[in-house]
Amino acid sequence: MIAFDYCTPTEYVFGPDTETRAGELSKEKLGNRLLIVYGGGSAERSGLLGRVRRSLTDAGIQFKELGGVKPNPTDDLVYQGIELCRREDLNAVLAVGGGSAIDTAKAIAGGVPYEGDFWDFWAGKAVMDKALPVGVILTIAAAGSEGSGNSVITKIDGEIKISLRTNVLRPKFAIMNPKLTETLPEYQTACGITDMMAHIMERYFSNTPDCEVTDRLCEGLLTAIINEAPKVMADPENYQARANIMWAGTLAHNGICGCGRQEEWTCHAMEHEISALYGVAHGAGLAVVFPAWMEYVSQYNSDKIIQFGRRIFGVDSAPEAIAELRRFYSSIGMPLTMKELGISSPDIELMNTKLHRAKGAVIGNYVPLDGTATAKIYELMSLS
Repeated sequence: MIAFDYCTPTEYVFGPDTETRAGELSKEKLGNRLLIVYGGGSAERSGLLGRVRRSLTDAGIQFKELGGVKPNPTDDLVYQGIELCRREDLNAVLAVGGGSAIDTAKAIAGGVPYEGDFWDFWAGKAVMDKALPVGVILTIAAAGSEGSGNSVITKIDGEIKISLRTNVLRPKFAIMNPKLTETLPEYQTACGITDMMAHIMERYFSNTPDCEVTDRLCEGLLTAIINEAPKVMADPENYQARANIMWAGTLAHNGICGCGRQEEWTCHAMEHEISALYGVAHGAGLAVVFPAWMEYVSQYNSDKIIQFGRRIFGVDSAPEAIAELRRFYSSIGMPLTMKELGISSPDIELMNTKLHRAKGAVIGNYVPLDGTATAKIYELMSLS
């Protein structure tokens, strides 16, 4: 293991009807003038927003609202939120939704106290040292943004999708009611499962030796997700399966699985170029990227992939491990190729150029990859 700092200031409030505590928690941890950030109409139609409004009003909290967050959130709504917070003198942001709403809320929170363009932080031109406090009411188990300091935003000009990681953006609290996820479409549920698995695997595939504790944490979470996923897909109202999936999504990305080890993140970087260009669901893109990446890097470093196969699927070779992962993804309705993702003629050259422009000439730690290597991985994804 290597030395590490671990920070997890988020208070998790987990269970049925916990959204009714939004006012109490916001008053304690956020302030009395909030911006509520949410996505489409489902939060309104389900009555969730109504319950949140009542809770905030009962606690004496004033609030404004900003809806319309879309999957793969973009910078235009962030600018709107920053301007609204400044104009109305709002002092905190409450996200109601999944990763896109939370990431947008975080970007707004970081941009309000900054005199320049909030994108400076994502572009690496400035370091964020303060932000408005953020709270979360989670409706989708997937991104893990409710427990992390990460925020992924796409800049419309240039279709640039970048992830920022800073403890300044870790939410003060996360309200987590698994019942709120029971009405999710099957495909969205499966995308969330794939996303949280990828968050674990980006940490698991590491060359850092003697990480038995975090290896076992990763393997235990992956095994739990693989066991619970078929239950959720077969019975969307299975509360206990939903609860296990929701908590796994948080633990997958709140940093605990990465303690003491060098992390990877090549697959996320490669997928960001796919979803930035083609607008696909992030989890679905990862289902295509990860096995292709494993297939390529296993030619040069198969040790951890063999361990993954043995401990997760009970197989003894890298090809078998990759085949089992693909079989699982397929079983929950995930695509395995660019064509199945709905991309018949992917522009590999453009994606690869943007990838290395953003991340450098060589990316990755498990196996460092240059542009020739990542192009071959994109080509593997395009084989039907």
